[in-house]
Amino acid sequence: MQKSIERIAGDSEGVSYEFPVFRFTGSDKAASSAYLQAALHAGELPGVVAIDALMPALNKAAAEGRIKGDITIVPWANPIGRAQYHFGEHQGRFHLGTRTNFNRAFPLLAAPDAKLLPDTAFGGADQRLKSRLVQLSLGHDIVLDLHCDDEGLAYLYIHTSLWPAMADCAAAMGVDAVVLWSEDTDGTFEGASIMPYQNVPADVAKFDRRVATTVEYRGILDVDGALAKADADGLYRLLVARGVIADSTLSAPGPFKGVVAPLENIDMMPAPRAGAVLYDVKPGDRVVRGDRLATIVHAPGETDGRAEVFAPQDGIILTRRSRRIIRAGEDLLKLVGDRKSADARSGTLED
Repeated sequence: MQKSIERIAGDSEGVSYEFPVFRFTGSDKAASSAYLQAALHAGELPGVVAIDALMPALNKAAAEGRIKGDITIVPWANPIGRAQYHFGEHQGRFHLGTRTNFNRAFPLLAAPDAKLLPDTAFGGADQRLKSRLVQLSLGHDIVLDLHCDDEGLAYLYIHTSLWPAMADCAAAMGVDAVVLWSEDTDGTFEGASIMPYQNVPADVAKFDRRVATTVEYRGILDVDGALAKADADGLYRLLVARGVIADSTLSAPGPFKGVVAPLENIDMMPAPRAGAVLYDVKPGDRVVRGDRLATIVHAPGETDGRAEVFAPQDGIILTRRSRRIIRAGEDLLKLVGDRKSADARSGTLED
C-alpha cells in the first residue's frame, strides 16, 4: 500500500487543503479496479469509519498477494468542508464561500478522458477539489461514493443503465434498498462517474463490469464500531464478488431481496407548517395511504396548533430528518412509494 498527499490551493495566499490517498497495486491488469471515497459531505462519517475498518483486510490481502485489481481510496474526500465551522457548528455540506453543495457542480465529461476536465486555475478551491476527485476516479471500473442520510436505512443510488447488473453489489453490501435514477442535471459525483461512459464504444464503457453508486450508510449519527465493521465486510464482499480481490473463503452473493424503486416513486413530504416534528413512523416502516406520518406542532398549547401529515400512497419509509425543528416547505422524510409520486422529481432529490 502506498500513501500520498493531495494538496488543493485555497482561495487566498497562504491557504491550502490536504487529503490522503491510499493506493494498492493489483497483480492482474485485466482485473477490475476500484475507487472508494468517503465524506464528500464532510460531516457524514459512517463511510469514513467503514474505510478505517476495511483497511486491515486490504492490507492482509495485499500481504498475501490476493489483490488482483488496482484500488484507490480517499477516506477524507473533502478537506475544505472538514475545516468549516460556524459558531462552533460543523458545516460540511455546502461550501461557505460559494453556497454550493459539495456534491453538485462536478464536471460531467463526454468521455472518460482527463483532458476534458475544465481548467480550474481561475476557479475556486471547491472547483479544484471536485476536478481532482473526478480525475482520481476516472478509469476505475468500480466507483463508490460513501455518504449517509439524516436517519435512514442503508441504500444505494444506481443509474438505470447499471441495473440489474449491480444487483450482486447491493446484495454483497447488505443494503436495504436501491433507488434508480436516469438523469443528472446538477453534476453529482455519481453522475460524473457514470456519464462519461454513456456515449462511448462498448469496449470502453464496459457496462458488464462497471459499478458506480452513491452509498447512503443509514443516518448521520450511525458512527459505530459494529456498524463500521459490518459495512467494511460488505465493501470487501463487493470487491471479492467483482474480482478486485481474490478470496476463496467467500461465496458469491445471493439475490438482492431489498426494495428497488425508481426515483420518481419517492415522496419527500414537505412540511405544511414550521415547528416541532412528532414522527409516527421510522425508517423501515411499511405504511398505507392515509396513515399519519408526522405531526407538526406549530402553535403549542392552542386548539388548532397542530398540522398532521398523511401518507399519499402505500410504501416504505426510507429516511427521516435527524433534527426535530422544521421550516414550512422543508422535506420531512423519504417515502418509497409503490407507484409514481404525484410530485415526482427528476434528478437529485435534495440540496
